[in-house]
Formats: sequence, C-alpha cells, structure tokens
Amino acid sequence: QVQLVESGGGLVQTGGSLRLSCAASGRTFSNYAMGWFRQAPGQEREFVAGISRSGLTTYVTDSVKGRFTISRDNAKSTVALQMNSLKPEDTAVYYCAADGSGSRVGVSTYGYSYDYWGQGTQVTVSS
Repeated sequence: QVQLVESGGGLVQTGGSLRLSCAASGRTFSNYAMGWFRQAPGQEREFVAGISRSGLTTYVTDSVKGRFTISRDNAKSTVALQMNSLKPEDTAVYYCAADGSGSRVGVSTYGYSYDYWGQGTQVTVSS
C-alpha cells in the first residue's frame, strides 16, 4: 500500500500562488497515477488535477486550467500542484490521492479510481 502526506497549504491573498507537495511512501511510486482533489465547505469532493504514472499525461479540470500545474518526481516519490492566480473559490481542503490499480496508463478524474488518500491540507484564499 501507499502512504501519502500533503504539505504546503496556507493562507494567501487573491492572485497569489501556493505550491502543494505530496510525499509518498510504501510501494513503488512510479506504479501509481496520482491526483489532486479538493473539498470546499458544503460541497462535494471534486477532481482538480491528475498525472499518469510516467508523468507524460496530465489533466486539469476546467476551473483551474491555465492556473494550476501538476507534476511528479518519481525519483523523489513526490507529486506537486503549483497553484497560481488563486481565487477565493479555490479555498478548500486539498487531498493527494494514488490510483491503486497500478496499471492505468492515463489519468482518471473519478474519485473511486483512487485507493490511497492523504490527510489533506487547507488552502485559504482571502478576498
């Protein structure tokens, strides 16, 4: 199995930037497609960004396209989410997740595809 720990959340002004990081331990990191999800108060968990096992394929949801970038470093067993031009509607708890299938070539936007989850890190964008 995989253990995931997020870091990098905090309070930032509208238009600012944050970089979230997720450190993985356990089974070989490169075997897992990775994703970032977020959940705002009173809302359902939503997909934000995902990256394939190799890192060659990425996908970000429309609401953050052009502002957020996902990347991974398989040598360091980490995945990052660079968030620029932050808006108040980006305020949420952000979760790192690993696709436990170990065989997916691309990226899934469905939460049920991800078997391992971090504890979450709070991102608050002031307005």
